[in-house]
Amino acid sequence: MDLMLESILDLNSNNVWDLSEEQIARLWEKELNEEGFASSEEKLLNTIRLSFDVVHYNPNDEREVKKYENKDWATFQRTDAKKGCVAIRRKYIKRITDLSYENVKHITAPMLLELIDRNFGGGWDSIPLSIKDIIESAFDISTTQLPTSRIHAKGGTLERKVAQGYEVLEVEKGTWTEAIFAKKKEPVVKLRCNSDQKYDEEGNLISDNEDEDIDDERLDDADEDMDNDDTFYSSYAAEAEVKEETEEGFPIEE
Repeated sequence: MDLMLESILDLNSNNVWDLSEEQIARLWEKELNEEGFASSEEKLLNTIRLSFDVVHYNPNDEREVKKYENKDWATFQRTDAKKGCVAIRRKYIKRITDLSYENVKHITAPMLLELIDRNFGGGWDSIPLSIKDIIESAFDISTTQLPTSRIHAKGGTLERKVAQGYEVLEVEKGTWTEAIFAKKKEPVVKLRCNSDQKYDEEGNLISDNEDEDIDDERLDDADEDMDNDDTFYSSYAAEAEVKEETEEGFPIEE
């Protein structure tokens, strides 16, 4: 947890996982008396709840003070004393059912396989579909089942997967062994859409050259229509007779 923010106001759903209870408490107390901080408290507490247990307690109650003001919790005050104090403690993922779409992004493949191993030793098929969906949102998962005597065969699936960077959990099932492979997915890069691209009526992308050809065709069609239009020239009056410079309307040089 090397990350340290300049301000608690910079806390978000990504960096909250990298801070300790003590770091958050110090940042909170640092901003507590700043003007306008009260309006940000609830939003910040909701962000903290993603990674920490958050409770409010009465600092005047000896029993609650004893329960929360110890090494297991970090505490800080609210701007409104009537709301009491806040105690936070890191949420620990103890069971596979503790996984969520948020926290699964912040565990490693070995940690994941340890959770699966704790799941009554049932292997991948014993995991509820909803939890599988959560796991596969952050990890590439594959499995294989082979006779235990062949699971470590040279050049086999297990050896190849490990060479590709996968962590492996072996679950014995009688004379067979299930191998569960897990590797963290790379972050998805969102591509920005080019609003300058043009498409034809059938949804096909029009290249710049095609666009120019279409414009040229439109110009040619317009010229052809003009040539075929009998009213084009007829809409103009006969050319006026040009006056000599000496006639009225032009300056005369003496």
